[in-house]
Amino acid sequence: MSYAEKRKFELAPDGINPVKVPFRTTRNGTRIPAIGLGTFGSDRFTADDISAAVIGAAEVGYRHFDCASVYGNEKQIGKSLKVILDGGIPREELHITSKVWNDRHDDVVNSCKQSLIDLGLGYLDLYLVHWPFPNFHAPGCDVDSRSPDAKPYIHENFMKTWTQMEELVNLGLVKEIGTSNVTIPKLKLILRDSRIKPAVSEMEQHPHFQQQELFDFVTSNGIIPIGFAPIGSPTRPDRDKTVLDTVDIEDPAITGPAKRLGVHPAVICVKWGQQRGQIPIPFSVRRNEYLSNLHGVVNDALTDEEMEAISRVDKNSRLIKGQVFLWKEEQTWEDLWDLSGEITAP
Repeated sequence: MSYAEKRKFELAPDGINPVKVPFRTTRNGTRIPAIGLGTFGSDRFTADDISAAVIGAAEVGYRHFDCASVYGNEKQIGKSLKVILDGGIPREELHITSKVWNDRHDDVVNSCKQSLIDLGLGYLDLYLVHWPFPNFHAPGCDVDSRSPDAKPYIHENFMKTWTQMEELVNLGLVKEIGTSNVTIPKLKLILRDSRIKPAVSEMEQHPHFQQQELFDFVTSNGIIPIGFAPIGSPTRPDRDKTVLDTVDIEDPAITGPAKRLGVHPAVICVKWGQQRGQIPIPFSVRRNEYLSNLHGVVNDALTDEEMEAISRVDKNSRLIKGQVFLWKEEQTWEDLWDLSGEITAP
């Protein structure tokens, strides 16, 4: 379909009516569909592939799209959103997220305005600080790449960024703001010092990396967890892959329910995340996959026994390690994640 073509946007016969999709409600009353389409295509898919998937996903019932400036495809996604909106889907039915990238921590308002221009929107439903580190790295860089200007997390500097995030709400450019890739020690300080508390916290979450302590901390503070890589991110960048990584969709706790329900194991991962209480944002450009994921959060719930079995297969297998954000020699990726319970020293 041409981006310029206008036609009534109708739900596909095999799609899911969006009103049947579960939702989570923020402390301010914003309803977020409990599944979204991720739009990070790694290094494997083009911007046009992903923008076409946005249209296809909307045709089968998706209304939640997770974007970011650094993904390099917001202009193309903006053309897809125009098709969707021009086709008759009201703006208020969509939930669109974007994120400020690390090199714009001191220029948040203009970064957000550029995303709005690229996406063709008057406001965003949610805007996140993509990473708590202001450390730039080139797209597609090697895992050993390091910025000479890299810095650790410095809370006073982060709060300057967060104050700009709060200003976005004041200006009416975004409805809600949130964090991404932060730890409990960092969140404690952010909650202590912020005027507008994070509405959501986006984090890696899949059966082999459940982050139960962080999940519990977030939910106990009225923050909605959004889980990226909910299937175990098989298409993640090669730089993030190691020989120690495990494969969620091969685990018997996942393949067993998949066989019972006659679905791909990936659907079970998505279903588990939504039933657990997080919002999974699986990425796919293939119609059968994103359609199956959407059906998974609406139909055929996992049993209590299956949910319990999956809770026991956590292997603490972080897949998106973030090595490129390290700020000094002889560090390992663990230094980014405050494993001691304290923020890693500069």
